[in-house]
Amino acid sequence: MSAPESVIALAEARMAARADKNFALADTLRTSIANLGFEVIDVTGGFELVEKAAFITLAFARDIRPIDLDRETTVAIIVDGFTADALEAVNSIKANSECGVVILSIGDPGPLVAAMDARTYLFAVAPGAGWGDCANTLLEKIKSKYLVIMDPSTRFSGDAITPAIAILKQGEYVAVGWRGGLVNIEDEWRSVDDKGDGEVDVLFSYFMALDREAALETGGFNPRALYYRNADMEFSLKIRQAGGHLLQMTLPLEQARHHGYHDVDPDYREVQSKKNYDRILERFRGKSAILSPRR
Repeated sequence: MSAPESVIALAEARMAARADKNFALADTLRTSIANLGFEVIDVTGGFELVEKAAFITLAFARDIRPIDLDRETTVAIIVDGFTADALEAVNSIKANSECGVVILSIGDPGPLVAAMDARTYLFAVAPGAGWGDCANTLLEKIKSKYLVIMDPSTRFSGDAITPAIAILKQGEYVAVGWRGGLVNIEDEWRSVDDKGDGEVDVLFSYFMALDREAALETGGFNPRALYYRNADMEFSLKIRQAGGHLLQMTLPLEQARHHGYHDVDPDYREVQSKKNYDRILERFRGKSAILSPRR
């Protein structure tokens, strides 16, 4: 058997857990083995360990199994092309935090395979997957208490996790982010004004730290959102409508080139952005009671 001794030990512990009918522990151990690059196969009288492919490829994001990296906080990134730049983002996270990292690549992940280790999970889905569906998969399947949805254009310049999670642990806010703002009531909700640090109506998914269970209770992201732009705003307003609060705060983060905006087909970008924003106007415009205090 070519698996390392540490993986064999996990597989033996899983076999013992199954014998004790502790199937929850057995499932957890299977996930731990998978995160180390092996699949455990039950055979008569024991098990076999088979080295997995470098990453999992699925037809649909929702088909992924639950992901447990045994971390209180996990950063999740949706990557649609420009994988070398995304790898820079992942490396900046790992250099400045101890959190888990989950990468969902739409199409071939390319150099992102190099980022895989015990705290970094990578899977790929077929091209054409929608942003909202992918974001919901990450929200539902990653079994960390706190989840950060982050754009691959964002870079850590320091530890952005600790201060954001410290705020979430106080229980006053469902989400904490780096960029956001207040809906402009004067122009009939057609724009958002960045007012700096403080309570806000919307947060953007450049970096959005969430209390995962509280976020799930709002219903998650709109699966009709094929494109990211304005989908994060719609999700934010859903949190506000459910009585949740959002905080914008200064964090040690930097913005690199936002390929997801600047380097996609402009017609596709504008059409899909408008669809997302039209849903916001239809569902929320005029409901000023859900908004945070003006400032």
